[in-house]
Amino acid sequence: MILQKMIGKTKSLNFSSLFFLILFSLIINSFLFKNLQIINIFLTFFFISIVITKYGLKILKKFNLLQNIRDEVSPQHFNKKHTPTMGGIFIFLPFLLLLLIVNNRFDSIEVITLFFCILGFFIIGFIDDYLSITNKKNIGFKTHEKFILQALISILFIGFAYQSNLINTTIPISNDWSLETNILIFPICFITLVGLSNAVNLTDGLDGLASGCSSIVFYGLGTEIFIRGQKDLIIYGLISYAMSGLCMGFLKYNKFPAKIFMGDTGSLTIGATLGSIAILTNSFFTLFIISGIFILETLSVIIQVGFFKITKRIYKNGRRVFLMAPIHHHFELKGIKEEKIVEKFWKVNILLVLLGIVLKISL
Repeated sequence: MILQKMIGKTKSLNFSSLFFLILFSLIINSFLFKNLQIINIFLTFFFISIVITKYGLKILKKFNLLQNIRDEVSPQHFNKKHTPTMGGIFIFLPFLLLLLIVNNRFDSIEVITLFFCILGFFIIGFIDDYLSITNKKNIGFKTHEKFILQALISILFIGFAYQSNLINTTIPISNDWSLETNILIFPICFITLVGLSNAVNLTDGLDGLASGCSSIVFYGLGTEIFIRGQKDLIIYGLISYAMSGLCMGFLKYNKFPAKIFMGDTGSLTIGATLGSIAILTNSFFTLFIISGIFILETLSVIIQVGFFKITKRIYKNGRRVFLMAPIHHHFELKGIKEEKIVEKFWKVNILLVLLGIVLKISL
């Protein structure tokens, strides 16, 4: 497997180098797009995230909002038990406040629609984490309960956005080619929103994996929006850069060995934020590319479960493609160190963002 071969072959990429890589890229973007708000908003929310997470850690510990670990995970995860969780609160409280400030200034139906969608997923994740803690198991909502709630919020968001003419049924692939979806735009939007929400949730299994990849993807999404040069979409580019900063600030405490986990409060809402911004900006094609790590993680689970069920029917004994899914646990069980797996996944995600930007410029 290509990804497996890449592990252990390249130079180290840690929190500091990832931060400075994104920062340097944003400085270049600030000059290219002649907009100093790009670097300002990233740094502002980066430092807000660091401060609020630092002091929020004490609050989580005080109220015993601590992580429970599943029995079936890799044994080295057991020492993570009782690590503070629900850290997504410290990513999304400032972000939701930002959306309210933006809406108050511009009175934008798009921004307030985005706000209520993200708030809905945030509440789902928060309750799911709280139930997991109170039940003393790494299980909150049942799978079908969570899906129903996600589906309800998504349908309301998509329906209202479509009625308000905020959704374009024509998806641009290149300057000369676009895809007319017509009624298919509804399932595309639904899969994008619910699918990404759960994909980031599945990815959040190693220290710094989901938060690091999310910062990279939000950077890529913001850059894609700025490249398009549509003035009415610039606010979404800045919002994406703000989220990149928030995820990067949280990563300082979430990197290996993690002092805090984001929980479903963070992971479900991050995926929904990416999906909802893509829907409102018609960025489906680019987001599909730059979210490749999240998609890979999801596909590994689908393949594992599907193959197990099929082989169980045929051979009366289910077989597995991976040692464990999602795929990051497969590499763990192969004996690769957690921080090395995360590092290589970050690198692959950076390459996917570069690919997405190059395709956006060249097509």
